[in-house]
Amino acid sequence: MSDVRVRFAPSPTGYLHIGGVRTALFNWLYARHHRGKFILRIEDTDQSRSTEDAIQAILNGLRWVGLDWDEGPYRQTERMDLYRQHATKLFDQQQAYWCVCSAEDLEVRRKEAQAKGLPVKYDGRCRARGITNSSGETALRFKAPQEGQTVIDDLIKGKVVFDNSVQDDLIILRTNGYPTYNFSVVVDDALMGITHVIRGDDHLNNTPRQIPIFQALGYEVPRFGHLPMILGADKTRLSKRHGATSILAYQELGYLPEAMVNYLVRLGWSYGDQEIFSVAELIEKFSFDSVQKASALFDPDKLLWVNAQYIHHHGEVKRLAALLQPFLDQAGLGDAARSAPEGWLERLVMALQERARTLQEMAAVATPYVRDNIPIEEAAAKKFLTPAIAPTLAKLADRLSALSEFSKDTLEKTFKELLDKEGIKMGQLAQPVRVALTGRTASPGIFDVMDLLGKDRTLARLRKGIERAKAGQS
Repeated sequence: MSDVRVRFAPSPTGYLHIGGVRTALFNWLYARHHRGKFILRIEDTDQSRSTEDAIQAILNGLRWVGLDWDEGPYRQTERMDLYRQHATKLFDQQQAYWCVCSAEDLEVRRKEAQAKGLPVKYDGRCRARGITNSSGETALRFKAPQEGQTVIDDLIKGKVVFDNSVQDDLIILRTNGYPTYNFSVVVDDALMGITHVIRGDDHLNNTPRQIPIFQALGYEVPRFGHLPMILGADKTRLSKRHGATSILAYQELGYLPEAMVNYLVRLGWSYGDQEIFSVAELIEKFSFDSVQKASALFDPDKLLWVNAQYIHHHGEVKRLAALLQPFLDQAGLGDAARSAPEGWLERLVMALQERARTLQEMAAVATPYVRDNIPIEEAAAKKFLTPAIAPTLAKLADRLSALSEFSKDTLEKTFKELLDKEGIKMGQLAQPVRVALTGRTASPGIFDVMDLLGKDRTLARLRKGIERAKAGQS
């Protein structure tokens, strides 16, 4: 099926949201699985709401999650002549007609139909008037079939049947000459050779409006697949109250793009009980046969878990270090990290990645290893930096000072010898040392901490801790 051609066609009227990225992802995976083409089209005919910033945000969001496109980005505003040519063709074939009904008249008739319990649709008043040209406030309407049925063999929902008697003679060219969505999308899909239209099921009701236009223009009708919506935990449509919905907001929060892709593909698609997939696995295994028909629930905790799995087990250290740098910059630690010896930042990532769920969290706990003059938590000092432990800490400082090689192996040996001589357990010594070195009671392994700090900083902080312990400060 190398002739598969799919598209993602966002409107640049706001940020690129999670639901849009999932739609793009399912299209992209389908194209890659069949070695077909993934086309990006920007539907920017809504001039009052479309912005260049939104277009750039769409491109940046797709690039961040790694969804590369084979053609485009096409922009509808650059294709206006094509829409008008096709509209003229429908008029010449007597499959479209000019309508002079004003917005005010249409609103009055809409309310009358509602009051009588009739279908709310255009009553066809101008269908037979024979208006031959556009003058003044005229719109061009498509003559929708009024008899029979439109049947959709949906890739996800199965057979869906619509009664043509309820279909409207929809406007295809507005009074300002701009095409409407349902018309421009048909022209674009036809001319771009789109074979499969994969989109959210909020577009399902548009499909019986679009299929007759394909047929009237003499174009082959693509296959349709309508993805279930993504809902919040309260089973209402996903919105800002359920958490960040802009895809780039998750980049700013320190999520990994591959974790986001993994999470989004599992919102409505599954492959047995497998949770974590590489991109290559997703391309190999993806099929619409495994897409669920019911709406998917967005779970921020599950997304955080998936991201943690990628940081803990699937993150290449050098890449994580590069991705961490901007978050260190935001925390005011960037310059110090850059001035560290080569390879030090990678060692920091290795020490912190088992505890961090996001890059933002990793940067937050990096402070003691990057910045000097760290504060010590008062409760931690009161509990662990006591006068009783001060002599043992002093002996440790002396032994560390005498080391010619300051490595995790020599540190572990030094600790063991002192513990045996003092007759105490590791936790009795490691926790006071941890508090002295990091200011906190939680950290990576104590030898990792000391290795990251190096000999001079370790001894300087340890001696400050000893003085505080001797004084018994709280």
